[in-house]
Amino acid sequence: MKFIIFLALYFTSILCADQYPTVVTSNGIIQGILESSGVRSFKGIPYAQPPVGALRWREPQPPNNWNGTLKADKFGPAAMQRKIFSDMILRSNGISEDCLYLNVWTPNKSGNEKLPVLVYFYGGGFKAGDGSEARYDGESMAQKNIIVVTLNYRLGIFGFYSHPELTMESPNYSSGNYGLKDQHAALLWVQKNIEAFGGDAQKITIGGESAGSFSVSAHLASPLSRKLRLNGAIAESGSMLAKSGLSPVPLSVAEQVGLKFSKSIGASSLADLRAIPADKLLNMTASTSFPTTIDNHFLVEYPLTVYEKGNQIKVPLLSGWNSAEVEYHSLLGRDEPTLTNYKKVVKQLYNEHAGDVLRLYHAETDADVPKVATDLAADRFIVYNTWKFIDVHSRTSGSAVYRYLFSRKRPPYKDIGAPHAPEIDYAFGNLRYNKFFNWTSVDYEVSSSMLLYFVNFIKIGNPNGQGLAFWSKLQNKPPKVMDIDENIQSRPEKNRARYLLLDSLESKMNNKI
Repeated sequence: MKFIIFLALYFTSILCADQYPTVVTSNGIIQGILESSGVRSFKGIPYAQPPVGALRWREPQPPNNWNGTLKADKFGPAAMQRKIFSDMILRSNGISEDCLYLNVWTPNKSGNEKLPVLVYFYGGGFKAGDGSEARYDGESMAQKNIIVVTLNYRLGIFGFYSHPELTMESPNYSSGNYGLKDQHAALLWVQKNIEAFGGDAQKITIGGESAGSFSVSAHLASPLSRKLRLNGAIAESGSMLAKSGLSPVPLSVAEQVGLKFSKSIGASSLADLRAIPADKLLNMTASTSFPTTIDNHFLVEYPLTVYEKGNQIKVPLLSGWNSAEVEYHSLLGRDEPTLTNYKKVVKQLYNEHAGDVLRLYHAETDADVPKVATDLAADRFIVYNTWKFIDVHSRTSGSAVYRYLFSRKRPPYKDIGAPHAPEIDYAFGNLRYNKFFNWTSVDYEVSSSMLLYFVNFIKIGNPNGQGLAFWSKLQNKPPKVMDIDENIQSRPEKNRARYLLLDSLESKMNNKI
């Protein structure tokens, strides 16, 4: 009888160990869950100390150790943020200033697999977003024998506030960019611990979309990244290599933004600012944005300068944008898309250079305007700065660059093209989580191919593989771009003249475009 009880307990322990896998990290033991797919997930792992109290607006600090086993079976809290984007559906454990947690999906069984790793930064304009969003779920990718890590980082005033007193108290004589430094701290944690999950610390690819893509371009330019052994980069729609809303400003400029804000709310000291409850402080920033910064620590030069010198981290890059990142409304506002209204707006924006713009963004009739104005609006919004990143990296890194254009419209296919962000669902193999669209078999086929391209790139720095249309390096002659739509195919690069025009106008118009 005792023997039967012993066997029952033994096999129960084996079953539980498989159902609730454990990993020993540098800070303690964590217990995850076994998904039905066989992937092991670990959610809500602290990678830094909570940035609260005296640690508000300080560089992320190494996490504290814990005793016993930490359950990692649910996502940690999202960073403080307002509901800005309707397509962001968080699965997080609420919203909190205590938000520095990451998630790991791994197919490993023994911990000795040495699998390649993707660390992915979410988008949201550095104001919103969360690593728990279903579109970033790593289970589908992990089934292809890679490890996926998503993470939360500080946003808005909590992640990007600069102030002269913060600069003075910093050991790095720096302030701002705390959200980017959070990402760096997460990368250090991954490098230190990922082998326990079956990963290879020598094969880490960083990726991101929108603000996450801006982040990728910044990490490759940061002197802190020299400490990392990055293996590749994926950048979807965005970079810091042009003067746009998410690109860095001088520290002195950011400090003045911070001073102006503190005066506007009657805060006379850092102690006053740190004493304001997080939810109240968040509400106070509804009409204020806080820029990324040349902060003398994470960034010491403009990223464009770093890339033009060839001083960036030289890794293979997979990058691109969507065919209609924003539509013509962002250019024309409430005006009707007529030829008259289009020309009027272009002349207002570009003055004496309007003729050059109208020549390359040419509309003959009113019927042409929605498409042409969408092209211009999208290029101004995010396409140009993404192109700039790809173009300079392809010329100065000596590394392979693969460029895509994501053209797949979502059902019911009424959009002018593919808007900002839907490629994430396709690339991560997560269409099933998005219930807003009636996906077709073609959508799932496109997703399957895009997922494989991304997985191959993460594994070997090259997206090509068996059963996939060949993806040519951008540096090959003639340069080609992978058009991702119902019929995925490599096409000659086009519209370069548009981007070269915007490139010249950026300096000619004193950065007003």
